[in-house]
This record gives sequence, C-alpha cells and structure tokens, in this order.
Amino acid sequence: MPPPSYPVAGVGRFAAGADPVKRGQILDGAHRVFMKMGYDAASMNDVTREAGVSKGTIYVYFQSKEDLFAALIERAKGLFTESMRELLAQHPEPEEGLRLFAGAFVDQIFNSEMIPAMRILLGVVDRMPSLCQRFFAGSPSNARTVLKDYLDQQVAGGRLDIDDTSLAATQFIELTVGSFFKGRLFNEMPKRPQEAELERVIGGGMKVFFCAYGPKTETV
Repeated sequence: MPPPSYPVAGVGRFAAGADPVKRGQILDGAHRVFMKMGYDAASMNDVTREAGVSKGTIYVYFQSKEDLFAALIERAKGLFTESMRELLAQHPEPEEGLRLFAGAFVDQIFNSEMIPAMRILLGVVDRMPSLCQRFFAGSPSNARTVLKDYLDQQVAGGRLDIDDTSLAATQFIELTVGSFFKGRLFNEMPKRPQEAELERVIGGGMKVFFCAYGPKTETV
C-alpha cells in the first residue's frame, strides 16, 4: 500500500506540518500546559488533550517536548522583539527611543509570562543547557540585538559615540531595567514599581549611558 500523500502548499492547503493555524493551536495548548504544570510534570499527552489534536498530529509538528518548549520560547521572543523593533523605528531621537525601549522592557518583565517561563528554564538548566541557551541566544529574535541595531543607526547618524554597540546594548539594559528583571525573577519585586521609582532608576541609568556614549563635543 503506498504511503499517504499530503496536500502541498500553493493549492489552498498545507503540506504535513506546515499549517500555521494548526501549529499555533498546538503552541497555545502547550503554553497553557507548561504554565500550569511546569516543564517536568507536563507531557506530550497533556498537550494533545489541551490543544485538541491527536498524538500523531503533534509529532508531525514537534519531535519532542523540548522541541515544543523551545518553539514556545522562540514565538514569545519573536513577538516581543518585533514590537520593540517597531517602537524604536518610530522614535529616531535616541533619548526618547531609549526611554521608551526601557519602559516597554519593564512592561514585559511585569505584565507578560517571560519571567514565569524563565523560572521554568532555571529548573532544568543543569539537565538541558541547550534549551536555556536558546532563550538567551543573540539572534534576530532577541531584544538586545534589536537595540544594538538601533545603536548602530544612532552612531551612523552622529547622535551617539559608541565603539562597541553590542556591549553598549547590554550595558543599557543592565543600567535601566536590570534591577527590575532580577527583582521580578527572584520574586523580590512581585509587582510593577510605581512610576516615580521607574523614572528614578531608568532616568539614572540613561544619565550614565549618555555620559559615556553621548556625542562628543569638539573643543577649540
């Protein structure tokens, strides 16, 4: 008996494993399962039940639980990264753009599931270091990379003076939102700080950043 044939893209249907709606349905179900049960307790069977798909279907899209969790990470990173890229593109002046970037990063820390997902990753970091490395990878789907690209544009336009924009991007994030990130991750800061505290920390970090990297004034 010949193997089953699958529809191909271009004729109104998708090849096996290529339907973005079905893939999204599986990822949505997996998201709910992982957030509720954690990584170790969750199983592919749990995901199939939550997503409303067959076990055969889920393995067409994802080879393993690790592969599925990694895809969730990439999806979340991609959405956040694109929102940050759009934000910076709309604000070419560095002081405004960088301040808004920091504020959006704080919102991500306190109003999304980035931190709960990171806590899950920390629970498996010794057993699955590659999974954690994918979360922090300096890829196009990384907010730090987007910030570096923005700083490159600022340097080219003469608005900032930076030799190493990759280092500067890391420094800016640490200066402005690093304390909020660590405080939320370790539950020392369970709620979003008041605006006055955000302004104090972000404003102070920006002052240090611009003292180091602001455009150099020529002396006569």
